[in-house]
Amino acid sequence: MVRRRVELKEATVPLTREDVVALSERLNEPDWLREKRLAAWELAESIPMPTTRDEPWRRTDIRSLNWDEAMHLADAGDVSLGDVPAELYRPLIGDRQGGLLVFANGKLVHSELADEIADQGVIFADLATAAMEYPELLQRLMMTEAVLPDEGKFAALHAALWTHGVLVYVPRNVHVEYPLHSVEYAPGLQMTATHVLVVLEEGASATYLHESASPTQEHQILHLGATELLVRDNADLRYVALQNWGENVYNFGHQRGRVGRDGKLDWVVGEMGCRLGKVFQTLELDGDGSWGRMSGLYFVHGRQHLDLDTQQNHHALRTTSDLLFKGALKGHSRVVWQGMIVVDPGAQQTDGFQANRNLLLDRHSRADSIPGLEIQANDVRCTHAATVGRLDDNEIFYLMSRGISREEATKLIVQGFFDPVMQRIPFEEVRERLWASIESKLDAPS
Repeated sequence: MVRRRVELKEATVPLTREDVVALSERLNEPDWLREKRLAAWELAESIPMPTTRDEPWRRTDIRSLNWDEAMHLADAGDVSLGDVPAELYRPLIGDRQGGLLVFANGKLVHSELADEIADQGVIFADLATAAMEYPELLQRLMMTEAVLPDEGKFAALHAALWTHGVLVYVPRNVHVEYPLHSVEYAPGLQMTATHVLVVLEEGASATYLHESASPTQEHQILHLGATELLVRDNADLRYVALQNWGENVYNFGHQRGRVGRDGKLDWVVGEMGCRLGKVFQTLELDGDGSWGRMSGLYFVHGRQHLDLDTQQNHHALRTTSDLLFKGALKGHSRVVWQGMIVVDPGAQQTDGFQANRNLLLDRHSRADSIPGLEIQANDVRCTHAATVGRLDDNEIFYLMSRGISREEATKLIVQGFFDPVMQRIPFEEVRERLWASIESKLDAPS
């Protein structure tokens, strides 16, 4: 058999400045927002496309992305709530919704916020509405403190081309009792770019779940995401983000949380879908006594490729970070996890930990686990751990000796493997859906 070498062309973005202007006009945006988009576009044009010669991208080659096909910027079309699977937007606790936003192809198709939460002064709105009703907030906070446009090619492209998003703003000392929930579903072939901005002022608290999903289709689709979590002094945010894109989606994202003095951020991510994903996730502990926990789970199969780049940055006294990412791999899939704990010179009495655990379910999958420490203070406790292993034959044998089939034994072991992270997701219905997605991948052919 003669193998042909496939030539992959250099990546070029098929859009222009005029496309940015057209997008802004279609969204009926104010002039200040259009100018921010255009400034970001100029920046994006000046930044080269990342390649495997760049250290953060050394293990992820994006040349298989067909930009002409995947970067199709179009109107959402005639979509409604009926186009979104109902299980994605069911109430999270009982039959009550604290707040719910649902997007289809980037278009807002449903919006609600409980009266008692709105009466507290909480803002839970799509960005198009926020740009009109809360322009001062967006001008001051959007991509100014957390994710910045100059962080890389995809951050700049996102700043120029975001198509929809969510603003969550909780005033000082306000405690939101019921969870807020947003859903984005992409049944079409349009490129989407989601922006999530969460701001908790001093002493506030809230729980928020954001979900992204789409069916698997034939054509490549691009998603550019950004998440900004601003947790002020003594505030407490529990944030869960679950991604189950179709396996034709190329997903690139920048995510950053900033935590003030004595603040807390409990951050859970689930990465289940997409053909190729590269996500930068950064925790900035800015204030004395700030605390952050980062939990992640992923299951990839087939030829999925997932690259997760995490940072835990300690900038102040007595800060604590705790990271646990666990993933299972099947088929010819590959996962790259690169983690770094950074402790500044003045960040004494830091407590930082990171662990990445990978379970290989067959011999073709591959996991690269690369932890790191950069310590510039002398009164710290920082440790890391990384493991890549296969199913334990002894465990399989033990379960089969009790009358359990090999397939069910494998499911039980995988379920137990993921359980420590699953329990950090505060919604039973969401945990059940995640496990159903994992089961479907376990049942699928390699």
